[in-house]
Amino acid sequence: MDYTLVADSCCDLTDELKKEWNVKTVPLTLTLADESYQDDDQLDLPDFMARMHACKGRVGSAAPAPGLYAEAFGKDDSFAVTLSGNLSGSYASAMAGKEMAEEAGAKVHVFDSRSAAAAEVLLVLKLRKLIQDGLQKSEIIQRVDRFIKEMRTFFVLDNIDNLLKNGRLNRITATIISTLHIRPIMGADGDGNISLFSHVQGWKQVVRKLADTIETDGRDTEGQSLVITHCNNPTLAEELKAEIERRYRFAEILVLPTRGLSSLYANEKGVIMAF
Repeated sequence: MDYTLVADSCCDLTDELKKEWNVKTVPLTLTLADESYQDDDQLDLPDFMARMHACKGRVGSAAPAPGLYAEAFGKDDSFAVTLSGNLSGSYASAMAGKEMAEEAGAKVHVFDSRSAAAAEVLLVLKLRKLIQDGLQKSEIIQRVDRFIKEMRTFFVLDNIDNLLKNGRLNRITATIISTLHIRPIMGADGDGNISLFSHVQGWKQVVRKLADTIETDGRDTEGQSLVITHCNNPTLAEELKAEIERRYRFAEILVLPTRGLSSLYANEKGVIMAF
Protein backbone atom coordinates (compact mmCIF):
# COMPACT_ATOMS: atom_id res chain seq x y z
CA MET A 1 0.00 0.00 0.00
CA ASP A 2 1.20 3.53 -0.78
CA TYR A 3 1.53 6.09 2.00
CA THR A 4 2.38 9.78 2.03
CA LEU A 5 5.33 10.52 4.33
CA VAL A 6 5.37 13.89 6.04
CA ALA A 7 7.93 15.40 8.42
CA ASP A 8 8.41 18.80 9.96
CA SER A 9 11.44 20.82 8.93
CA CYS A 10 13.54 19.66 11.87
CA CYS A 11 13.98 16.42 9.90
CA ASP A 12 17.44 16.89 8.37
CA LEU A 13 16.79 15.30 4.99
CA THR A 14 18.63 16.76 2.01
CA ASP A 15 16.59 17.93 -0.96
CA GLU A 16 17.86 14.91 -2.89
CA LEU A 17 16.73 12.43 -0.22
CA LYS A 18 13.35 14.12 0.11
CA LYS A 19 12.80 13.56 -3.59
CA GLU A 20 14.19 10.03 -3.55
CA TRP A 21 12.17 9.03 -0.47
CA ASN A 22 9.13 11.07 -1.54
CA VAL A 23 8.84 12.96 1.76
CA LYS A 24 6.84 16.16 2.17
CA THR A 25 8.25 18.72 4.62
CA VAL A 26 6.12 21.09 6.68
CA PRO A 27 8.14 24.20 7.62
CA LEU A 28 8.47 25.72 11.05
CA THR A 29 9.10 29.46 11.32
CA LEU A 30 12.51 30.68 12.48
CA THR A 31 12.82 34.02 14.24
CA LEU A 32 15.77 36.36 14.71
CA ALA A 33 14.64 39.28 16.86
CA ASP A 34 11.77 40.82 14.84
CA GLU A 35 12.54 38.99 11.58
CA SER A 36 10.87 35.72 10.56
CA TYR A 37 12.02 33.07 8.08
CA GLN A 38 10.21 30.07 6.66
CA ASP A 39 12.28 26.94 7.24
CA ASP A 40 11.68 25.61 3.76
CA ASP A 41 13.66 24.80 0.61
CA GLN A 42 14.00 28.51 -0.18
CA LEU A 43 15.86 29.32 3.04
CA ASP A 44 19.37 30.61 2.34
CA LEU A 45 21.00 28.77 5.23
CA PRO A 46 24.49 30.38 5.11
CA ASP A 47 22.88 33.83 5.07
CA PHE A 48 20.50 32.85 7.88
CA MET A 49 23.37 31.55 10.03
CA ALA A 50 25.35 34.76 9.47
CA ARG A 51 22.31 36.82 10.51
CA MET A 52 21.77 34.55 13.52
CA HIS A 53 25.34 35.05 14.75
CA ALA A 54 24.95 38.82 14.36
CA CYS A 55 21.54 38.92 16.04
CA LYS A 56 21.52 40.65 19.44
CA GLY A 57 17.87 39.85 20.18
CA ARG A 58 16.01 36.63 20.86
CA VAL A 59 16.28 33.76 18.40
CA GLY A 60 13.67 31.02 18.29
CA SER A 61 11.12 29.08 16.31
CA ALA A 62 7.38 28.59 15.97
CA ALA A 63 5.39 25.50 15.04
CA PRO A 64 3.68 25.21 11.64
CA ALA A 65 0.00 26.08 11.42
CA PRO A 66 -2.30 23.00 11.43
CA GLY A 67 -3.49 23.92 7.95
CA LEU A 68 -0.01 23.34 6.55
CA TYR A 69 -0.09 19.79 7.88
CA ALA A 70 -3.61 19.22 6.56
CA GLU A 71 -2.46 20.43 3.13
CA ALA A 72 0.50 18.03 3.20
CA PHE A 73 -1.72 15.10 4.19
CA GLY A 74 -4.28 15.88 1.50
CA LYS A 75 -6.74 12.98 1.23
CA ASP A 76 -4.07 10.29 1.40
CA ASP A 77 -3.10 7.58 3.84
CA SER A 78 -0.25 9.33 5.60
CA PHE A 79 2.39 8.95 8.27
CA ALA A 80 3.93 12.02 9.89
CA VAL A 81 7.03 12.43 12.04
CA THR A 82 7.44 15.51 14.23
CA LEU A 83 9.71 17.09 16.77
CA SER A 84 9.30 16.05 20.38
CA GLY A 85 6.04 17.41 21.74
CA ASN A 86 7.96 18.52 24.83
CA LEU A 87 10.23 20.75 22.75
CA SER A 88 7.84 22.20 20.19
CA GLY A 89 4.18 22.68 19.32
CA SER A 90 4.77 20.91 16.00
CA TYR A 91 3.29 17.62 17.22
CA ALA A 92 0.14 19.32 18.55
CA SER A 93 -0.19 21.20 15.28
CA ALA A 94 0.18 17.97 13.29
CA MET A 95 -2.54 16.34 15.38
CA ALA A 96 -4.85 19.28 14.66
CA GLY A 97 -3.96 19.03 10.95
CA LYS A 98 -4.74 15.30 11.11
CA GLU A 99 -8.28 16.04 12.29
CA MET A 100 -8.76 18.53 9.48
CA ALA A 101 -7.45 16.11 6.86
CA GLU A 102 -9.49 13.18 8.15
CA GLU A 103 -12.67 15.24 7.84
CA ALA A 104 -11.84 15.36 4.13
CA GLY A 105 -11.30 11.60 3.92
CA ALA A 106 -7.61 11.15 4.74
CA LYS A 107 -6.26 8.51 7.12
CA VAL A 108 -3.32 9.86 9.13
CA HIS A 109 -1.07 8.66 11.91
CA VAL A 110 1.31 11.11 13.58
CA PHE A 111 4.44 9.95 15.42
CA ASP A 112 5.93 12.12 18.16
CA SER A 113 9.63 11.37 17.69
CA ARG A 114 10.38 12.36 21.31
CA SER A 115 13.53 13.73 19.74
CA ALA A 116 14.64 15.84 16.76
CA ALA A 117 16.97 16.28 13.79
CA ALA A 118 18.91 13.05 13.06
CA ALA A 119 16.30 11.03 14.97
CA GLU A 120 13.53 12.23 12.66
CA VAL A 121 15.57 11.13 9.65
CA LEU A 122 16.06 7.74 11.30
CA LEU A 123 12.31 7.37 11.88
CA VAL A 124 11.46 8.25 8.28
CA LEU A 125 14.05 5.69 7.16
CA LYS A 126 12.45 3.08 9.45
CA LEU A 127 8.98 3.88 8.12
CA ARG A 128 10.12 3.51 4.49
CA LYS A 129 11.60 0.10 5.16
CA LEU A 130 8.49 -1.19 6.95
CA ILE A 131 6.27 0.09 4.14
CA GLN A 132 8.52 -1.52 1.52
CA ASP A 133 8.32 -4.79 3.46
CA GLY A 134 4.56 -4.72 2.90
CA LEU A 135 3.49 -4.65 6.55
CA GLN A 136 -0.05 -3.74 7.51
CA LYS A 137 -0.59 -0.23 8.88
CA SER A 138 -1.32 -1.45 12.41
CA GLU A 139 1.92 -3.46 12.45
CA ILE A 140 3.90 -0.49 11.14
CA ILE A 141 2.52 1.71 13.92
CA GLN A 142 3.33 -0.90 16.57
CA ARG A 143 6.88 -1.35 15.37
CA VAL A 144 7.61 2.36 15.00
CA ASP A 145 6.17 3.10 18.47
CA ARG A 146 8.46 0.44 19.90
CA PHE A 147 11.39 1.79 17.90
CA ILE A 148 10.82 5.30 19.26
CA LYS A 149 10.98 3.96 22.82
CA GLU A 150 14.28 2.19 22.09
CA MET A 151 15.84 4.90 19.91
CA ARG A 152 18.71 6.92 21.33
CA THR A 153 19.75 10.45 20.35
CA PHE A 154 22.96 12.11 21.52
CA PHE A 155 24.54 15.38 20.52
CA VAL A 156 27.49 17.60 21.30
CA LEU A 157 27.44 21.38 20.96
CA ASP A 158 30.10 24.03 20.81
CA ASN A 159 27.62 26.69 21.90
CA ILE A 160 24.53 26.18 24.10
CA ASP A 161 23.26 29.78 24.04
CA ASN A 162 20.28 29.23 21.74
CA LEU A 163 19.11 26.13 23.62
CA LEU A 164 19.27 28.02 26.90
CA LYS A 165 17.60 31.19 25.67
CA ASN A 166 14.62 29.24 24.36
CA GLY A 167 14.06 27.05 27.41
CA ARG A 168 15.24 23.83 25.74
CA LEU A 169 17.96 23.45 28.38
CA ASN A 170 17.53 24.05 32.10
CA ARG A 171 19.70 26.66 33.82
CA ILE A 172 21.28 24.24 36.29
CA THR A 173 22.70 22.16 33.45
CA ALA A 174 23.78 25.28 31.59
CA THR A 175 25.54 26.63 34.69
CA ILE A 176 27.47 23.36 35.15
CA ILE A 177 28.55 23.41 31.48
CA SER A 178 29.65 27.05 31.63
CA THR A 179 31.37 26.83 35.01
CA LEU A 180 33.38 23.70 34.24
CA HIS A 181 34.12 24.74 30.63
CA ILE A 182 33.15 21.27 29.42
CA ARG A 183 31.97 20.02 26.06
CA PRO A 184 28.56 18.54 26.93
CA ILE A 185 27.28 15.22 25.58
CA MET A 186 23.52 15.67 25.73
CA GLY A 187 20.58 13.69 24.45
CA ALA A 188 16.89 12.87 24.55
CA ASP A 189 15.89 11.38 27.90
CA GLY A 190 13.21 9.06 26.47
CA ASP A 191 10.37 11.44 27.34
CA GLY A 192 11.27 14.05 24.74
CA ASN A 193 13.32 16.32 27.01
CA ILE A 194 17.03 17.22 26.80
CA SER A 195 19.38 15.90 29.48
CA LEU A 196 23.12 16.08 30.13
CA PHE A 197 24.52 12.54 29.85
CA SER A 198 28.27 13.05 29.92
CA HIS A 199 30.99 15.51 29.04
CA VAL A 200 34.46 15.84 27.56
CA GLN A 201 37.11 18.54 27.86
CA GLY A 202 37.78 18.99 24.14
CA TRP A 203 36.81 18.00 20.62
CA LYS A 204 39.45 15.25 20.44
CA GLN A 205 37.49 13.21 22.99
CA VAL A 206 34.09 13.75 21.39
CA VAL A 207 34.32 10.97 18.79
CA ARG A 208 35.28 8.29 21.30
CA LYS A 209 32.69 9.43 23.86
CA LEU A 210 29.84 9.49 21.37
CA ALA A 211 30.84 6.08 20.01
CA ASP A 212 30.96 4.76 23.59
CA THR A 213 27.27 5.58 24.07
CA ILE A 214 26.40 2.85 21.55
CA GLU A 215 28.25 0.23 23.57
CA THR A 216 26.67 1.50 26.79
CA ASP A 217 23.22 1.17 25.24
CA GLY A 218 23.90 -2.55 24.77
CA ARG A 219 21.70 -3.23 21.75
CA ASP A 220 22.88 -5.41 18.87
CA THR A 221 23.80 -3.05 16.02
CA GLU A 222 23.96 -5.66 13.24
CA GLY A 223 21.60 -4.78 10.41
CA GLN A 224 20.54 -1.50 12.04
CA SER A 225 20.80 2.08 10.80
CA LEU A 226 22.43 5.14 12.33
CA VAL A 227 22.14 8.80 11.31
CA ILE A 228 24.63 11.60 12.00
CA THR A 229 23.79 15.23 11.26
CA HIS A 230 26.12 18.16 11.72
CA CYS A 231 26.15 21.95 11.51
CA ASN A 232 29.18 22.87 9.40
CA ASN A 233 31.30 20.16 10.98
CA PRO A 234 31.77 17.49 8.28
CA THR A 235 35.24 16.48 9.48
CA LEU A 236 34.07 15.48 12.96
CA ALA A 237 30.96 13.79 11.54
CA GLU A 238 33.05 11.66 9.18
CA GLU A 239 35.53 10.82 11.96
CA LEU A 240 32.60 9.70 14.10
CA LYS A 241 31.23 7.58 11.24
CA ALA A 242 34.63 5.92 10.74
CA GLU A 243 34.97 5.15 14.45
CA ILE A 244 31.47 3.65 14.58
CA GLU A 245 32.15 1.55 11.48
CA ARG A 246 35.35 0.29 13.10
CA ARG A 247 33.65 -0.74 16.35
CA TYR A 248 30.10 -1.77 15.40
CA ARG A 249 28.09 -3.56 12.71
CA PHE A 250 25.49 -1.07 11.49
CA ALA A 251 24.14 -1.87 8.04
CA GLU A 252 24.19 1.80 7.07
CA ILE A 253 25.32 5.13 8.48
CA LEU A 254 23.99 8.33 6.93
CA VAL A 255 25.89 11.60 7.40
CA LEU A 256 23.84 14.69 6.56
CA PRO A 257 24.09 18.46 7.13
CA THR A 258 21.59 20.06 9.47
CA ARG A 259 18.85 22.13 7.90
CA GLY A 260 17.44 25.41 9.22
CA LEU A 261 15.83 24.56 12.55
CA SER A 262 18.44 22.04 13.59
CA SER A 263 21.19 24.51 12.66
CA LEU A 264 19.58 27.18 14.82
CA TYR A 265 19.75 25.01 17.94
CA ALA A 266 22.83 22.90 17.15
CA ASN A 267 24.70 26.09 16.23
CA GLU A 268 28.13 26.02 14.58
CA LYS A 269 29.98 22.69 14.93
CA GLY A 270 27.08 20.87 16.60
CA VAL A 271 26.87 17.13 15.85
CA ILE A 272 23.80 14.94 16.42
CA MET A 273 23.67 11.13 16.36
CA ALA A 274 20.62 8.86 16.44
CA PHE A 275 20.42 5.05 16.43
